[in-house]
Amino acid sequence: MFPNRFWSSVSLGARIKPVDGSSEEPTARPSSCARPFLHSASSESGFVSSSRPTSFCVTCSRRWRCCSLLAMLGFRFLHTPVLAALTLSLKSYAAIGPVTDLTVANANISPDGYERAAVLAGGSFPGPLITGRKGDHFQINVVDQLTNHTMLKSTSIHWHGLFQKGTNWADGPAFVNQCPISTGNSFLYDFHVPDQAGTFWYHSHLSTQYCDGLRGAMVVYDPNDPHKNLYDVDNDDTVITLADWYHVASKLGPAVPFGGDSTLINGKGRSTATPTADLAVISVTQGKRYRFRLVSLSCDPNFTFSIDGHALTVIEADAVSTQPLTVDSIQIFAGQRYSFVLNANQSVDSYWIRAQPSLGNVGFDGGLNSAILRYDGAAPTEPSALAVPVSTNPLVETALRPLNSMPVPGKAEVGGVDKAVNLVFSFNGTNFFINGATFVPPAVPVLLQIMSGAQSASDLLPSGSVFVLPSNATIELSFPATANAPGAPHPFHLHGHTFAVVRSAGSAEYNYENPIWRDVVSTGNPGDNVTIRFRTDNPGPWFLHCHIDPHLEAGFAVVMAEDTRDVKADNPEPKAWDDLCPTYNALAVDDQ
Repeated sequence: MFPNRFWSSVSLGARIKPVDGSSEEPTARPSSCARPFLHSASSESGFVSSSRPTSFCVTCSRRWRCCSLLAMLGFRFLHTPVLAALTLSLKSYAAIGPVTDLTVANANISPDGYERAAVLAGGSFPGPLITGRKGDHFQINVVDQLTNHTMLKSTSIHWHGLFQKGTNWADGPAFVNQCPISTGNSFLYDFHVPDQAGTFWYHSHLSTQYCDGLRGAMVVYDPNDPHKNLYDVDNDDTVITLADWYHVASKLGPAVPFGGDSTLINGKGRSTATPTADLAVISVTQGKRYRFRLVSLSCDPNFTFSIDGHALTVIEADAVSTQPLTVDSIQIFAGQRYSFVLNANQSVDSYWIRAQPSLGNVGFDGGLNSAILRYDGAAPTEPSALAVPVSTNPLVETALRPLNSMPVPGKAEVGGVDKAVNLVFSFNGTNFFINGATFVPPAVPVLLQIMSGAQSASDLLPSGSVFVLPSNATIELSFPATANAPGAPHPFHLHGHTFAVVRSAGSAEYNYENPIWRDVVSTGNPGDNVTIRFRTDNPGPWFLHCHIDPHLEAGFAVVMAEDTRDVKADNPEPKAWDDLCPTYNALAVDDQ
């Protein structure tokens, strides 16, 4: 499902630069390697636990990685050339995690038939699927091997949708929660996921780097999924990623491009210049029910997603389980995720999967913006259907309801909270502004400023872009859409939380009883006043920004600094985090 992958020797056990900077090189595999390792199976049951050796690498210690398959074969240490040979023979598209290395490097790829240089996680686009299960301890060691300054040599990674409670330093946004990881170095993102399950994703959070390729899906499985009786299959192969793809590096193209050159579904697609490129094929067996996890890795457009001849029963929105809702199309904005159940109850044949972008090369002629759903036993040909079905039952956000009760913070009235903030958007032709300020990344990350003693908004940089919120308070944010902020609808993402959408785009009604909770919301079009609520129960600075990445690059963001007094005590940082800024600041400009 994840094409264009090549596995480096790092991913199969070669020693990497230790996080602590040590140059020691063990000569034998430590005994600590023999510990249980969780992996995503390719079976229909989804996630399994095993203490037996697998073909995936586990973290033996911070200084050294081993491949348990080699251990199973009796090897205790192999030189890199031997590992490289085995790498080629063991090429696999299976998921990685929750304990893993993730190498970020440059490579040329042609996912839509047009070759260009890219920034890749794990050697593929999209990056490898990262999986774990509810309650897991994730240890993802990001190894920066970038060499192309045009797309930046440094990096940072955000684990989108995970709360990072107690590990604000691992949230990822450069200059908000950390300094970037410098090329030639590595950084261990070490965090727990005690009470979340669902569909997430990860991406670079440094400038517009994720538009150049560093983005991938992430799933946290729930062994006690309340919806498990609705589907038969939920595994690596039922993750569907949507991405806009550009033939020019983001720093070389227009500041705000008008859509991508192609839409990639599971890493494959066609552009108008490459009409014969391969399309992704998703296989199903007639009579089975599939939980598909739809992930928008978009840098800019939203997509309207559908599968010809099939209903989609939504059961999750942004890692929040929902009451089942059957629709025939899903509009999904940058950063959003949905799970839907598809019943493979149609004739054995091939059917178009469609992802119409909101801008750019629209339409489906010649397989643009498309992939193929193919039943086992169907001929390996493209679907014969030419007519585009008309959606008569699209997903409407106000129809979504949480599966379990999720009380809305505050009183059932506009402004009925401890602190209400109205966010006014504007644009001056170059930069976006929120309440008169455009976000300019500070030289010192906001978290480090707080750790160093800054507590009030007046003391925190960037000036005007940091909102200090009290502890354990009910918060209401409203986003009145306006023609003064072009490029709408703007999808806004709040880090560190999900929130109740008490007023959705396209609606004038307020729902204080049972609105959907999520972490990315469309703020709609002029005339809308999307309103969200949450409680400040997670100390730390949390980014709130438009998830159209060129808009974020143009300053469309603020920071919600939550309970600044307790941030340092509640988020003990590792020494490796302290070392990020001195290392990055010592770089020459061409090496950043």
